[in-house]
Amino acid sequence: MDTYRIFRFFICLLFLLQVLIPANAVAQQTQDIDPEVEGSAQSKAPVKVDGKTLFYVRGVQSHPAEVRAGTISKRIQTAATNTAISSDSVKIIEEADRLKIFAGEVFIMNLYPEDGEAEGISTKVLAELLQGKIIKAIDDHRYDRSRPVLIKKMFYALGSFVLLIILIFLLIKLARKARTGLENRIRRRIESVEDKSFSLIRSNQLWKTFYLSFRILRIFIIVVIIAVFLQYILGLFPWTNNVATYSLNLFLNPIRTIGINFIHFLPSLAFLIVIYLVTRYLLKLIKLLFNGLNEGAIKLKNFDPDWAMPTFRIIRIFILAFAVIVAYPYIPGSNTSAFKGVSVFLGVLLSLGSSSFIGNLIAGYSMTYRGAFKKGDRIKVDDVVGFVEDQKLLVTRLRSLKNEEIVIPNSVLLNSNIINFTTKAKENGLILHTTVGIGYETPWRQVDAMLKLAADRTEGLLKQPQPFVLQKSLGDFAVTYEINVYCNDANKMPFLYTALHQNILDVFNENNVQIMTPAYEGDPETPKVVPRDQWETPLASN
Repeated sequence: MDTYRIFRFFICLLFLLQVLIPANAVAQQTQDIDPEVEGSAQSKAPVKVDGKTLFYVRGVQSHPAEVRAGTISKRIQTAATNTAISSDSVKIIEEADRLKIFAGEVFIMNLYPEDGEAEGISTKVLAELLQGKIIKAIDDHRYDRSRPVLIKKMFYALGSFVLLIILIFLLIKLARKARTGLENRIRRRIESVEDKSFSLIRSNQLWKTFYLSFRILRIFIIVVIIAVFLQYILGLFPWTNNVATYSLNLFLNPIRTIGINFIHFLPSLAFLIVIYLVTRYLLKLIKLLFNGLNEGAIKLKNFDPDWAMPTFRIIRIFILAFAVIVAYPYIPGSNTSAFKGVSVFLGVLLSLGSSSFIGNLIAGYSMTYRGAFKKGDRIKVDDVVGFVEDQKLLVTRLRSLKNEEIVIPNSVLLNSNIINFTTKAKENGLILHTTVGIGYETPWRQVDAMLKLAADRTEGLLKQPQPFVLQKSLGDFAVTYEINVYCNDANKMPFLYTALHQNILDVFNENNVQIMTPAYEGDPETPKVVPRDQWETPLASN
């Protein structure tokens, strides 16, 4: 059914071409003139009869070559159509400044000395050559339209049509058998691909791709066969020979143009290949150097190893940009107005829509060279606290204490205050601190000792430097004390704070000292402490 639709489409196309394209469309219809050659010569144009090129003629500024060629073609066809004019009546008549060619009483064309000079021969010799071609064109024109020849070509066309139907039928049948055979051979391989890819690649997707590819190939072969046969059938008859030539040129001209342009493009292609190879291996060499800097095998003074790969990416951008600038003139179509227009359009779109993109990109590199944090550090940005999971050119990803992913644009980081809890913790220790409010009736020395005892009981805190206590303020109802302790692992801050607070509560309860935080209004009858025998109070049963 698909083949039938394709065949019907080509028949309709043939009919439209026959109706819309006149028999001598290639030899342009013009007014019946043959101007004298004067002024500077222009390009040549072919004189055609029934789609066959007889010879070429030159034009002038006032009358282009196409006009002259079309007029001569029309005169030859007129003479060939008139059976009263014998082909032997084609003759050359000499005049003072030109030679004229007649077919009987029908004027065909003028020949001037400039025509002979353009061909490198005398005007007389050129006239004799053209006389022979005109005679042959008239004879061929009449022979191709004779009854015996037309009947013979009709049988050829009918036989070709029958052969076309048989070939299409055999091709469809052979395609079905080939598809069945291929299905049986590749079925197991397709199923094994699905198993090996852990079902990422589905077998039904591969089958759809296979069927589509096979169908496209079958249709392509059928179209080529139909086109070849139509070309042959149309070329049999003089009335459709122009259509055959025209339709063939529709396919051959693009291929011919592509081939010629490709040959002309070969020197530029060689230059582009050289640029590509030089750029590629130069980048590999530079990357090898920066990999050594990143891994510490190569050291440069005042150059942080963490800067190695970002610096390599910057240098790579500049090298690629330079390579594109050098290669641009050698890219096909780079000098055309369309290519330049598209380039300008893309540049405008990039400039209008990428301001935030460029800002985040520059901020990403700025953050890298600022060295404010590294991957794994615990930082605070405004009110956000988290661990650095990944740092890209555009954004930085943090993992919060609640295991949430926080994505912060680098432009925000560049304009924000960043607190890094990890950097100094590894060097001198990070100071953790918490405050308590204690009444004036408790000696400050006792409070100092109790807070230091709680710090000493907390595992994970550094013994050196030793903890210290600050008296932050003398309030209306209580004294505010601040215990400061050292740790070297910022990742454990929440757990260390929890353990420290637990130990502070235990020590103050043991010493029967009431914590007045957050507010104090009057002395209770009994201190607000938890007796030791109630520290392990079990939960209420359900």
